[in-house]
Amino acid sequence: MAKLKSIAMKKLFALLVVFLGLMPQAHAQSTDFETAAKQAILIDYRSGAIFFEKSADELIPPASMSKLMTMVMVFEGIKAGKLSMDQEFAITEDAWRRGGSSSGGSTMYAELNSRVALRNLIQGVIIQSANDACIAIADGMAGSEPAFAEAMTRRARELGLARATFKNATGLPDPDHKMTVRELSALATYIISTFPEHFKFYSQREFEWNKIKQPNRNPLLIDYPGADGMKTGYTKEAGYGLVGTAERDGRRLIMVIAGLESVKKRKEEAQKLLDWGFRQLKSIDAYGANEVVARARVWGGAQNWVDLATVNAVRIMLSPQEQREVEVKMSYTGPLLAPVKAGEKVGTMRFLVRGKPVSEVPLVTAQSVDKVDSMWSKAWDSIMIMALGG
Repeated sequence: MAKLKSIAMKKLFALLVVFLGLMPQAHAQSTDFETAAKQAILIDYRSGAIFFEKSADELIPPASMSKLMTMVMVFEGIKAGKLSMDQEFAITEDAWRRGGSSSGGSTMYAELNSRVALRNLIQGVIIQSANDACIAIADGMAGSEPAFAEAMTRRARELGLARATFKNATGLPDPDHKMTVRELSALATYIISTFPEHFKFYSQREFEWNKIKQPNRNPLLIDYPGADGMKTGYTKEAGYGLVGTAERDGRRLIMVIAGLESVKKRKEEAQKLLDWGFRQLKSIDAYGANEVVARARVWGGAQNWVDLATVNAVRIMLSPQEQREVEVKMSYTGPLLAPVKAGEKVGTMRFLVRGKPVSEVPLVTAQSVDKVDSMWSKAWDSIMIMALGG
């Protein structure tokens, strides 16, 4: 793999504290790539850069892909302390009739009038696309599914989804239940970044409830390298859709496709779009393992400075355009106070393209620094810390 010349030229040995704010989205890259999906988008997870889009702002029936928003409501409730994973929800007659086995739709086969712990309902929704679980959650959280759907829409607006409108918790057909694939990609990004402890459910291969084991419906999880989520969708009106994500060499892509004619075509188009996206990225050796990249000031130490180094070899995925634009910025929490042990994680190295982070790695102290015994050195460093506001 080639050593990236532009990165080598831009190594910053002066330590920079970088505050990264929200940046405007980059325009989609021009391409002759084609997909049979009626609507599609492919984005970089970390930077939000758009690699490909097709009718990405067209309102469509999202089917079960809208269950990403249902889970946002649940995950936020857990994070706020309003819900717990062990909390039990009732499987009401409405949930059982409209979402159970007799409904003909996706179900976890929860029994009528049973009570199911939230952790199991979450797995039912994510893995089995269970409508009975969604309705039970909506009833339990908001008193009714319509009230829950209204709350979903309000929260979507707060998250910046200006066009999404939810009429139920399931994604079952309703003429006013609409989203765009761009909004679905934003929801996927939000879940991955905000709820990593729950995102793991999206890669779970199967789930068993009521002695019935069902596989995850996401076709990418079967054999696509790096795939670990997220949600399928299908209704006769919507066709077949998929929100999918995969990660390779620290670079995660998120794609959404919609309006496909079959399960087979959905899998083919999802893999084709991700394959094309990853082909735009070349694996670059940026730094070696244990390579010294900067120095940090040490107060009260036998030495005034300590080297900062990488832990493992740093390899990043960049497109040709990104290779020309990439910058490296480093930050550390300081001042470091002696004694300092070798191998302590004290900083971060970020790779940015057009101001947006695409990768980051930890920096550790390369050697130990003992605490100084000199009273005068201690006094001088104390004065300097106070003067610098340390």
